[in-house]
Amino acid sequence: MDALLLVSFGGPEGPDDVMPFLENVTRGRNVPRARLAEVAEHYHHFGGVSPINGHCRALKAELERLVDVPVYWGNRNWAPFLTDTVAEMAADGVTRATAFVTSAYSGYSSSGQYQEDLDRAVAAVPGAPEITKIPPYCLEPGFVGAFTEAAKAALAELPGARLVFTAHSVPLAQPGRPDYEAELHEVARRVHAASGARGGFDLVYQSRSGPPSQPWLEPDVLDHLAKLASDGTDAVALVPIGFVSDHMEVLFDLDVEARDRAADLGVRLVRAATPGTALAPLARDLYARHAKP
Repeated sequence: MDALLLVSFGGPEGPDDVMPFLENVTRGRNVPRARLAEVAEHYHHFGGVSPINGHCRALKAELERLVDVPVYWGNRNWAPFLTDTVAEMAADGVTRATAFVTSAYSGYSSSGQYQEDLDRAVAAVPGAPEITKIPPYCLEPGFVGAFTEAAKAALAELPGARLVFTAHSVPLAQPGRPDYEAELHEVARRVHAASGARGGFDLVYQSRSGPPSQPWLEPDVLDHLAKLASDGTDAVALVPIGFVSDHMEVLFDLDVEARDRAADLGVRLVRAATPGTALAPLARDLYARHAKP
């Protein structure tokens, strides 16, 4: 039996989940407890609930309408854990599955780490199905088109705004970082060209978490807002092209921190929507393309 497997990052669904979730995410990285407590407050600002699991439930439900095979869902860092989902698939008699990951880009943290997690889950489950991961899909027309529509809606809300595209920063030394960076630039270029925006655009980064001594992709979105304000820009539309759905990094780093910084600078700010379930048709088409006959 074949299946479609939705794979995501995972997120807490209540205050008691927050610290165990963050410990899962950072296991083996020697992140100071004080830093975890600081990040935990971002989640507590929203009741300890990340939006990502709700997004995955909605995307799963939409995919179940669009494909004629069972749809499963497993996370890297929180329930439903990927290994548990693979065990469920094996018990249900699934022999082959195609994995759609809610991370669209190349690079280790965006793609390679998910492949490692899939490999570990398969190795841990007796009789696990053969699982094929769909390659990075950020340059697919369905992905670019979803963000183009979101950018157009943001510009309609704030006409004349400068488009500023955002993505999660990664260390410069991370494997695959050049491909990740190049893909982000190309998505930003395509969305800007199709959006009808006047003037130029910028690609900036957010949510870095490494030590200050470690070089990461820059500029940071907050620093860039200050630069734009000093250059006379008074209206900005943030387009989070690095995120398939409203992760906590989108809600806190953009909707709270960036919005507050813009207000302090006297810059009008609007944030474009992430695609969410609008990517279901793309996931369906990618499944059809990559599922083994």
